[in-house]
Amino acid sequence: MTTHAPAGRFALAFGTLGIVFGDIGTSPIYAFRESFEVSEIELTQDTAYGVASVVFWALLIVISVKYLFLVMRADNHGEGGILALTALVMPPKGTPPSRQTAAIVTLGVFGTALLYGDGLITPAISVLSAVEGFEVATTAFSSFVIPVSILILVALFAVQHRGTAGIARVFSPVMVVWFGVLALLGARQIVKYPGVLGAVSPTYAIDLFINHPLRAFLALGSIFLVVTGGEALYADMGHFGRIPITMSWYGLVLPSLLLIYFGQAALLGNGDGEVGNPFYDMAPSWGVAPLAVLATCATVIASQALISGAFSLTAQAVQLDYFPRLAIRHTSPQHVGQVYVPLVNWFLMVGCVGLILIFKTSSALAAAYGIAVTTTMLITTLIFYRLVRDRWGWSAPKAVIVLFPFFVVDIGFLSANVPKIPVGGWLPLLVGVVLVVQMTTWRRGRELVGRRLRESDRPISAVLADVEDRKLARVPGTAVYMFRDHGNVPPALAANVRHHHALHENVLLVSVDVADDPYVGIRKRARRINLPGDVIHVKITFGFLDEPDVPAVLAAMEIPHHQFDIDEVTYFLGRESVTAGNRPGMYSLREELFVLLHRGAASAARFYHLPPGQVVEVGAQVEL
Repeated sequence: MTTHAPAGRFALAFGTLGIVFGDIGTSPIYAFRESFEVSEIELTQDTAYGVASVVFWALLIVISVKYLFLVMRADNHGEGGILALTALVMPPKGTPPSRQTAAIVTLGVFGTALLYGDGLITPAISVLSAVEGFEVATTAFSSFVIPVSILILVALFAVQHRGTAGIARVFSPVMVVWFGVLALLGARQIVKYPGVLGAVSPTYAIDLFINHPLRAFLALGSIFLVVTGGEALYADMGHFGRIPITMSWYGLVLPSLLLIYFGQAALLGNGDGEVGNPFYDMAPSWGVAPLAVLATCATVIASQALISGAFSLTAQAVQLDYFPRLAIRHTSPQHVGQVYVPLVNWFLMVGCVGLILIFKTSSALAAAYGIAVTTTMLITTLIFYRLVRDRWGWSAPKAVIVLFPFFVVDIGFLSANVPKIPVGGWLPLLVGVVLVVQMTTWRRGRELVGRRLRESDRPISAVLADVEDRKLARVPGTAVYMFRDHGNVPPALAANVRHHHALHENVLLVSVDVADDPYVGIRKRARRINLPGDVIHVKITFGFLDEPDVPAVLAAMEIPHHQFDIDEVTYFLGRESVTAGNRPGMYSLREELFVLLHRGAASAARFYHLPPGQVVEVGAQVEL
């Protein structure tokens, strides 16, 4: 795990404000309001303070203790997120997983899929709720809320190909201003009504559930919105590290959030009994329009964080073989984690615009928000339990005692979000189910294709022995044969020997593997094995966040007695034409889905950065 000097930590802590805390930092715009509107709980001082008390303890338990103190210590060589956590509990490659492990891994994949549903809703609800603030300033703006929101989102997605490096420098200063304004707005109300500070006591939260059990339970589904950024903290850990994120949380973010939420409780608890729009109602009349502009900027930044997270998650899934090869562009030469995935970008844009057109208001959209994140948080707790038992050596009683309270909180939040399913919560669940079927189908299909190809493969040793016995001609040049490395000869090499009766002067058999670690050092990526017939087997291992640039690895290698110009190399690839069949392995519908996915996958040549003019593809027919 990367360590940083104190000065570097402060710089990283400042950077986290513009990337990590955008989601959780914009929840005050709508979370407190929705707690009353969705549950229809009677607005009194006691209920307002009770909601503030639940918010206070939710932030401490879920964010401060669960994520910052515990879960974020489970890093995969510095990387975080549910997919990286899942990789930590996977068995070593080649070892069949137990049923329990297979179930845990499937849960991790499902949690990953659900985050895409969250990535659809978060930009839409964040931008829409911010733009709705202009309605508070003037009702004449009402008819422009939807068009302006769509315009902002389209513009945001349209510039994604430029990467975040160019605009990241302005993100953190804007968020510093944002959190400062939140603190001032909240403090202004707390000074008027200091009694709201008593809501720190959990008795207010307990009384809320005792006096209004059903309404309080329904309100819990919206109160959860204050902690929806918890998974983002974990997912972005690889960019900044746990300590800088913790410094920002306790130094600025948590105090500002507590002030704004307690300020809203003070305003509503001592008002006229109308919920209204407490976030904007806290501002003086002259400050509503500027606040709406600032809120719009903050929500765009929050949306950017979710979009970037979706790109990073997709890159991880492709490397771990849960997604077909996709076009992935690296947008920064300094930061390997900054990637752009065109297909995901346009998918998210269409989805976000569609959500705004369908739901029309942030209140309606809030009904669809929460169920995906609560499910993912529960899955994180379950996988974390497995990790502390297997990796950290905790006893079962210790693990249960420590993690059971978080399990109860996760179950509570999830249960409170279940009523949202019929009125919109089904959407992210549907996205998650569709994606998990696709991800597991692709991985299973790839396993079957590999198994079918191995049935007709010949051992490398036998083919090379045949080459030596027949004294085949060696033509000038260097040939690189890409293959899966199961001890069998690459189909393209076998075809060359069979049909052309010749081999190149330099022959490299290159197999590529993906480690469970996010990054593999340059010097550790390639391993050379000498084979008969003056053939070299090069085993390349990339981390699941590394850029799979095969020519760059080969160019950096020094192979005795094999001098070649990397720009003159010919790359031979096998290209399978897959068809559905009647053989056992997968259900027919999943076979048809895999065939469709296989046809749409980006070429291996492009994925491994092979020069197009130096690639020869050799086809093979494979029946599932």
